Amino acid sequence: MRALVFGSFGGPLEVREVPAPEPPPGGVVVRVAASGICRSDWHAWQGHDPDVVLPHVPGHELAGTVAAVGTGVRHWSAGDRVTVPFVNACGTCDQCAAGEQQVCARQTQPGFTHWGSLAEFVALDAADVNLVAVPEELDLPTAAALGCRYATAFRAVVQVARVRTGEWVAVHGCGGVGLSAVQIAAAAGARVIAVDVAPGALALARELGAEHTVDGRWDVPAAVAELTGGGAHVSLDALGAPVTCANSIRCLRPRGRHVQVGLLPPAQGRPEVPMERVIGLELQVLGSHGMAAHAYPELLGLIAAGRLDPRPLITRRLTLDDAGAALTEVGRQPGIAVVTSF
Repeated sequence: MRALVFGSFGGPLEVREVPAPEPPPGGVVVRVAASGICRSDWHAWQGHDPDVVLPHVPGHELAGTVAAVGTGVRHWSAGDRVTVPFVNACGTCDQCAAGEQQVCARQTQPGFTHWGSLAEFVALDAADVNLVAVPEELDLPTAAALGCRYATAFRAVVQVARVRTGEWVAVHGCGGVGLSAVQIAAAAGARVIAVDVAPGALALARELGAEHTVDGRWDVPAAVAELTGGGAHVSLDALGAPVTCANSIRCLRPRGRHVQVGLLPPAQGRPEVPMERVIGLELQVLGSHGMAAHAYPELLGLIAAGRLDPRPLITRRLTLDDAGAALTEVGRQPGIAVVTSF
């Protein structure tokens, strides 16, 4: 199969012929129809994830059709249209038994623990736990965008932060997950403030429902406090950097909720969390890590009803030969880039 491969961290990204995977027991092989290019793939390429073993094929945000089925799979057959969360749960640990597959103790992740979806085929574990059927009316590139950024934002906004109508929500970082959070929070009736340093990203955030935008080079907590009359009720760090994490916490009003969504690799330094503010204002500091497959029906239902529309977030459709350059430039162009030709 053709796949995007890197043999050293931060090194060349090359499309080459590599062996196609076999389906693991209980798992499947999916013929990839679409795969997003995400900042997390950039972290894998840079060597920020200890699970990555060289040489490596990145990619974890995918949709396609089942090509081969492993032993023990009960609910899926060749030809089924599917997507999958980036966290592939084991289905048997205590977390999975409690329905919290997104924090599975024995999780695998395509593009991190094994070769990923920037390839013609990808192997996925525990298919009966992790696969999500894609409705016929939903195109596969849009379904691919759900697997990491949109679904992650949905759970962070709706299930973790529990955003309510009329609340002020600040979103720090308007990449794919941040823009998704802007749209989802606005659809939930929140008043959204989008924060970024890129004018193009802020313009797209306004199109997706942001009431105000703030240049991230300003004094962000002061700007949010002035716009909201006292601070945000909910603030999400969708980028994952020391400055955005600290700004997100500092822009909250008393009893506000901070949700950390963006990864914070140690190589970028640790954020200084103002714990005196957390205590004095009784702030909640929450983490959000993807979304389990069983939680997708609510999201898919809102998309089918026209309440949510991920399609405007897909701003580029690329070939696999374009993927390496796009991965090196993650964050430089607004919206989500999806590889649709392999």
